Amino acid sequence: MVNKNRRDLCVGLSLLAAGAAALPFASEAEASSTGRISAPAAPGETVLSVQRAYVFDQLPVKKNANGESRAVMRGVLPTGEAVEVHETTLLPGHMPHPPHKHRHSELMLIREGTVEFDNDGAFERVGPGGVIFAASNVMHGLKNVGERDAVYFVVAIGTEGAVRERLS
Repeated sequence: MVNKNRRDLCVGLSLLAAGAAALPFASEAEASSTGRISAPAAPGETVLSVQRAYVFDQLPVKKNANGESRAVMRGVLPTGEAVEVHETTLLPGHMPHPPHKHRHSELMLIREGTVEFDNDGAFERVGPGGVIFAASNVMHGLKNVGERDAVYFVVAIGTEGAVRERLS
């Protein structure tokens, strides 16, 4: 397996988002004369319609008691799906937050370390190169169970809509 750096992962995530935009999930009646499907964004939402690269060293860092995160992108694809991408560095023994569920779905791409995925009460260990899918409205959580920082990207697809529900 070839080692990838964070820049490679960011490029891959951008391609994933672009690939999702190309999927044929709308009817022909919804397609415009150019053959593209377009959905209006809500006021104030950024439409992600221009390709670009996200340089890792230029991403804003937000530190917290559990580690840190770097916001990559947030907006709405021209096809209407909301997309948010960020990288999290999670300290050993920590959770980013308690188990919860929400309307949007998430992909978590593990870059470094070992995490334990709480899959609606069933626990699975996932290491570097692993991918976790958290489905809409299903309880899930994550904990760093390794001895070093866990680093992973989150790709959230869809809108929140309903308020997050967390376990007590």
